[in-house]
Amino acid sequence: MRPFRVVVTGSECTGKTTLARDVARHFDAPWSEEAVRSFVAAEGRVPEARDVLAIARAQVEAEEHAVDAAGALVVHDTDLLSTIVYSRHYFGACPAGVESEAADRLPSLYVLAGTDVVWAADGDQRDRPFARREIQALFRVAVIASGARRIEVAGPPHERVGQVLAAIARVRRNARTLRARRESPLQ
Repeated sequence: MRPFRVVVTGSECTGKTTLARDVARHFDAPWSEEAVRSFVAAEGRVPEARDVLAIARAQVEAEEHAVDAAGALVVHDTDLLSTIVYSRHYFGACPAGVESEAADRLPSLYVLAGTDVVWAADGDQRDRPFARREIQALFRVAVIASGARRIEVAGPPHERVGQVLAAIARVRRNARTLRARRESPLQ
């Protein structure tokens, strides 16, 4: 059985990595880091359109490594949805294979991290403080279009963690209730 997958997503500098790490720590669960961050660090440059497929493969590999180590829950600092949103934003399109793979890998819960975090420069990793809200809107549309369960979080880190923990509990409780109803004989 696949673990409950939580994906933290959103525009740049919204506290995704901190939130993913903190939620994983709460559950003593594995988590995967954002592949594009590793790409930028390794290559010493921002991605180009020709890099999208390699970044997508690295993202899936990182996620699967965390899933393989997981018990009941795993947390991902972004997923292919992020690759799609940024590829469309920066390059005007995303390879169709990435989009179909993303549709096949929907998480149990998307967590859209709010832009109420103070923007901080991070070398080549962050370059658009003036476009953060615009890009956040693109993420919101993409998350909703995915059809996956979702929440939006805001506030200081401890409040965000609490919001995610409450959402996970709700989703799990609802899933158990639905399972029990399906397994219960009609009376």
